[in-house]
Amino acid sequence: MSLPRAPKAVVFDMDGLLIDSEALYFTAMRAAATDMGREMPRELYLRMIGLTWADNQRQVLEHFGAGFDSDGFLEGTRHHFHQLTEAEVALKAGVLEILEALDGLGLPRAIATSSRRADVDRHLGHHGLLGRFDAILAHGDYARPKPNPDPYLLAAERLGVAPDECLALEDSHNGVRAAAAAGMMTVMVPDMLEPTAEMHDLCVRIAADLHEVRGWLG
Repeated sequence: MSLPRAPKAVVFDMDGLLIDSEALYFTAMRAAATDMGREMPRELYLRMIGLTWADNQRQVLEHFGAGFDSDGFLEGTRHHFHQLTEAEVALKAGVLEILEALDGLGLPRAIATSSRRADVDRHLGHHGLLGRFDAILAHGDYARPKPNPDPYLLAAERLGVAPDECLALEDSHNGVRAAAAAGMMTVMVPDMLEPTAEMHDLCVRIAADLHEVRGWLG
């Protein structure tokens, strides 16, 4: 199996794709909710994957009620997450190998993430990977967050490659929607979210992991 066409650039999501962080974020949110005498359901967290806190805050308030201290919940989540990741967050399978393949092919690459730039620097900096990307687009760098196409359109612009000549790699439904709306060849590499019929329609491929994607690059 291969891709419909050879990409001229690759744009990566970060959480759940490059780093194994989504399950840790859920654990941190559950701990923060418990601290506040609440229970964080898995179904709510799954709806939050791939979105910014501004979007997720609305979902939290809808679930827990308008009087819920969402700012305190966010701070508690960050506290627990930092405790869980005091050393480093593990890389997902195949990250180093696909970066080596891109080096060999001479293909530029970027990150388009909903996370803050400080989190990108912290997590990827632990692994010495920041210099392996030609552009990094984090929360605040673009006008509208995922599932809007803005992060991917700006990534393509920074790389100097037309969106339809870029390969986008995502693990979340909202990320897939953003990349597909930008006109990119989109591959979903599922993490906590299973590919739905919509994901199969929007993606050119569904991959088991980044090792499989690497094999499609030629």
